[in-house]
Amino acid sequence: MDSQVLTDKVDTLRREAFRIGFDGFGVARPETAQAGERFQQWLDLDYDGEMAYMGRWNDKRRDMSKVLPDIQSVICLRSNYFTAKKDLGFLGRKQTGDVSLYALNEDYHHVLTDRLKELEEIVKRELPDCNSKIYVDTGPILEKPLAQNAGLGWIGKHTNLLTEGEGSWYFLSEILLDVALPPSKPAVNRCGTCRECIDICPTRAIVAPYVLDSRRCISYLTIELKGAIPVEFRKAIGNRVYGCDDCQIVCPWNSYAVATKDNEFYSPGETWELVDLIRLDEEQFRERFRRSPIKRLKRRGFLRNVAVALGNCGDPKVAPYLIDVLADEEPLIRAHAVWALGELLGQGALDEIDKRLADENDALVLEEVRQLKTRYSHAR
Repeated sequence: MDSQVLTDKVDTLRREAFRIGFDGFGVARPETAQAGERFQQWLDLDYDGEMAYMGRWNDKRRDMSKVLPDIQSVICLRSNYFTAKKDLGFLGRKQTGDVSLYALNEDYHHVLTDRLKELEEIVKRELPDCNSKIYVDTGPILEKPLAQNAGLGWIGKHTNLLTEGEGSWYFLSEILLDVALPPSKPAVNRCGTCRECIDICPTRAIVAPYVLDSRRCISYLTIELKGAIPVEFRKAIGNRVYGCDDCQIVCPWNSYAVATKDNEFYSPGETWELVDLIRLDEEQFRERFRRSPIKRLKRRGFLRNVAVALGNCGDPKVAPYLIDVLADEEPLIRAHAVWALGELLGQGALDEIDKRLADENDALVLEEVRQLKTRYSHAR
């Protein structure tokens, strides 16, 4: 096909993408070797923490022909999920859990996969005999550098993608093609000297502009980390029970964000009172979060986070809910309840913990008890 025909095809695909529900469209060349080198340096510093999947298939990230043979183009797509203005006021509502804005909605993987499949069919109609692959935040591709090269936005100092006039409250997805489409103009970095995202981070996870140490990031600690949350970060987590939006909340570019018109990204108006969340049993958890991204955390991880948030709420009146949790069958939850009770009741928690956990034999729980007793041994 000549260049004008391909340009017309891209215009058609852009219109179809917007009709289907995407609100950003661009085309990038599959040139990721340089970004792959930076990613490898990040891995070498162990900034991926326990996310072992991040280190797999990095050869494919550097050479996308190993993902799709003869790849020539990547269609990059943006989907606005901004449903409500958010500020840091949630920090003052200490008995209400804070959930990252994207997770208040239906799991975006399901929504966007259906849309990508629809657009992929149109691509194959417009470009017969092409081969393709779709991705929604999955697979060994460097979607942010690709999206930047496709003109959708630039990678900000907090490592999220930012778009001039729109902000960063959106999802990314891609269609890989073995057809050479006219590429879009890359986006220009407009962060300037601003460092608000760096300064606001409660755990100092943004260790340098454009460099995130995931091991310190609250989103990692409350979602990706499967075991015990390091004690050094628990106070900083505050009442965040799933993810953290602080760096996006303070970003000046997000003052331009406009609420999405996409009905599938609006939440049903759940309440997030911590004393209600800590009492969820397995069946209640599965039912409440069956269509939510939170389900991948599983009950043990979610109630671990809720226990930490209760420990940070500052109100000893919630202690009975945590005392009840000491009988939970999941050691990870019991362990964090021990810490939370220590925060709320101080030395007064020890008698209750000794009574409730007299027959405890899980190493994780016993270690939390040991640390608590060590902390107050001087007062006994």
